[in-house]
Amino acid sequence: MSAESWNEGVAEVCEHFQLDLSCLVDGELDEAAASRAMLHLENCDDCREFFDETRRCVRMHRDMADPTRLLAQVATLTGTAIADEARAIELVSRLASIFYQLGKAYVLAAFQPDVRTRVFEQAVPVEPTQTRGRGFVDGVLSSGRDDVGGVDWRGARGLLNGRLKQIESPLEKGRRLLHEALEVDPSHEEARIYLAYVHAAEGKALRAAHEYRTVFRTAIDERNRGHAAVQLGRLHDGEGDHRRALACFRWVRVSGLSRRDERFFFVDFNIGAQYAHLGDVDRSLAAFRRLLDHAPQRLGEIAGLFAASRGLQSAIEARPGFPERLVRTCPELFGGVPPQAGEAPRPLITPEDDL
Repeated sequence: MSAESWNEGVAEVCEHFQLDLSCLVDGELDEAAASRAMLHLENCDDCREFFDETRRCVRMHRDMADPTRLLAQVATLTGTAIADEARAIELVSRLASIFYQLGKAYVLAAFQPDVRTRVFEQAVPVEPTQTRGRGFVDGVLSSGRDDVGGVDWRGARGLLNGRLKQIESPLEKGRRLLHEALEVDPSHEEARIYLAYVHAAEGKALRAAHEYRTVFRTAIDERNRGHAAVQLGRLHDGEGDHRRALACFRWVRVSGLSRRDERFFFVDFNIGAQYAHLGDVDRSLAAFRRLLDHAPQRLGEIAGLFAASRGLQSAIEARPGFPERLVRTCPELFGGVPPQAGEAPRPLITPEDDL
């Protein structure tokens, strides 16, 4: 930048004072010169404006050179506001979690979903959780902060203190609580997943798919994305769209979730089942073999998945040679003894099979 452009707009500043004023900003004037400069500033608007602007620039450069100074100033100026906002976020998050945990407990009690749905932790005990929730909300209200976080805390208190008991159906209680969790915190991923599960169980596949896709697109927690993908896959499977179902299940495996989190161990079973429905015997068997290799301790659960999947059994038996190859590839499912040459293959696993 040229000297001419730098001085543009400050031409009226008294030239003989410019150097003194700059030195004054840096604290480099002797006492007498500093006194003269301060007296001049009291009577000269142009020089005072020049002095203030110079001082702001110097402070800015010092702060940029030392981030600690800058953060300290920001904290001094806005520390109270930041602390209040953080506290509000914490309170809102706790209330949403209470509604979600209670809602999930009622939903699980109503439907008793299988292991592929219960990806998250076990349901909380309802009564003590509800009691703690009432105490938490009462504590917020007693502090006089009934408007914190933009939440209807009195409405939350009414729900936990009595209105919930007026709802007879556990499913309706669960639905109401999950809705409340999302009203308090629209970004609550788990609450949206369980609400979608309620829609799916009631046959509202389109609404369920919309909620699952929302979680899959926006979730921060990769496990929630995985759970949404699994449930989308199950919806597609139920509609007979095995290619889309396969894409959902394969995402979970490709992402590494089925290896990092044992709660997703069943994904290879789902992949094998979709390949079986599509008639790809080799890939189906490879998926089942991979499942047994990576989760040998879950042999009983895996056998249960086969036993419960009548559609899979029909798909396997409809393909010539598929049952025999399954026995040879996964002998553990049949007591660990593959059939001898010329021996008729045993039927697929039934719930009564003793493993």
